[in-house]
Amino acid sequence: MIRSWLARIREFGPAILVFVGILVLLEFVAAGLGLQQFILPRPSAVAAAFGEELPRLQRSAVATLYEALGGLVVGVTAGVLTAFAIARWARVREALLPIAVGASAIPIIAAAPIMSNWFGILNPVAKMAIVVLLTFFPVVVNVTRGLREVDDSAIELMRASAASDGQILRRLRVPNALPYFFTALKICTTLSLIGAVVAEYFGGSDDVLGRVIVQSSSALRFDITWAAISITAVAGIVMYLLALAAERIVIPWHASQRAAET
Repeated sequence: MIRSWLARIREFGPAILVFVGILVLLEFVAAGLGLQQFILPRPSAVAAAFGEELPRLQRSAVATLYEALGGLVVGVTAGVLTAFAIARWARVREALLPIAVGASAIPIIAAAPIMSNWFGILNPVAKMAIVVLLTFFPVVVNVTRGLREVDDSAIELMRASAASDGQILRRLRVPNALPYFFTALKICTTLSLIGAVVAEYFGGSDDVLGRVIVQSSSALRFDITWAAISITAVAGIVMYLLALAAERIVIPWHASQRAAET
């Protein structure tokens, strides 16, 4: 147990020290140079604004996380199902892959007003749809690659053992695709929050992080703006760490996990 805690300290200690050092540096720089709040609010002012606006920030964080997680679940699920279909049938690949590429190229600022018009400006589904657009393509590309890039000799060995296509899928292709899936999932955790917050810029309830950022910056309350941005950053880090923990639990046998433990 002690050895495990020491390993965690060695792993995360430098990042924590750098983060604290940056906060201290910003505090002294902003105070020493007398910078205006709209240029660089002091971390102490951001902390004070966080305490002042805590109830609203809590409500906004819950609402934005609901949109991000909802869109993430739908986007990842749709991406995995599409990847399996693309890897299995060439006709499906020819039909769906161009659509997936096109969907990934749609700018958020163009899609967000359309989704709000389709689903309603106050409907969180409109923001989830943006998250789906952002998370769908990385999952499709990575999982498809994992399912298809299997060692030919391994497939021949299984076929020589009279393995069916279903057995090859379950015992060879899916395990090979899992590292690719978790790579996409870790990317999508941050993309989901970006999509949800940016989509909120174009309207919706006032109690979401995107609207808090827009309204507070318009009122020149940049301390509140940075408080909301900090919540978004922390939520993104937590979601990434959860995906990383799931990866370590599901595929402890993979080379990347064994290397991380050494």
